Amino acid sequence: MTPTQQRIRMVRHHLKNLPRWAVPERFAIRWYEAGDMEAWLQTHAVADLYNETSAKLYRGQFGDDENVLAARQAFLCDPTGRPVGTATAWFDDDYHGERYGRLHWVAIEPRYQGRGLSKPLTAAVCRRLVELGHDRAYLTTSTLRIPAVKLYLSFGFEPEILDTEDERKWKSIRKMLVP
Repeated sequence: MTPTQQRIRMVRHHLKNLPRWAVPERFAIRWYEAGDMEAWLQTHAVADLYNETSAKLYRGQFGDDENVLAARQAFLCDPTGRPVGTATAWFDDDYHGERYGRLHWVAIEPRYQGRGLSKPLTAAVCRRLVELGHDRAYLTTSTLRIPAVKLYLSFGFEPEILDTEDERKWKSIRKMLVP
């Protein structure tokens, strides 16, 4: 993370009544296939201005069990079938001492941003969390990702405020959320 951005967390205390957004015509969502680490890396290389990604980071975040990845990692594909976005229905068996699903590493290539494509991708990943037995979820993002924060709020995620530092961060973010 760069010094100007700060990590924040958001939580959805239940995964009931998830919003539904249809995938736009000619786009598709598919799940991980062998070799998709490269597609994930390429998507994040152009979409994520704040984090440096690498094969080592990917393996550290997700491991290398392709059966787990096939169940949990989604790719949004353009009309030619090329992945242009990704998000993962990950998990944390010890988040504040409890089991949580995790909306993890959401990214859309810049030329596809602003088209509402993250909504169906997020919806698919959250539905997958439910299918995999999760009843609540959390995510981490940064204070610089205001469009993402707006998406997550609209999706029912709430700020997780555990201390005065979290309060300070969210007070600053709320000022940027006002249209």
